[in-house]
Formats: sequence, structure tokens, C-alpha cells
Amino acid sequence: MNITIVGTGYVGLTTGAMLAYLGHQVARIDIDQERLTTLR
Repeated sequence: MNITIVGTGYVGLTTGAMLAYLGHQVARIDIDQERLTTLR
């Protein structure tokens, strides 16, 4: 399943990580480019 998460704060980050761990394709959207770069 393809999932998009808006915001990579505490809730968005942990939810996205768990969904990715379960095998889903997760895309994250955030206004903080540095945070997204760190996650990659």
C-alpha cells in the first residue's frame, strides 16, 4: 500500500517508520527540508 504522511514530527515519524517496517511504501511531506534530508 502507498501511504503519504504529512509532517515528520514525533507521531508522523514513528507511524511512518512502523508502516515502512510492515512493508508499506511510505512518502513523507514536511516543510523542514533538513529533517527530510536527515531521514533519507
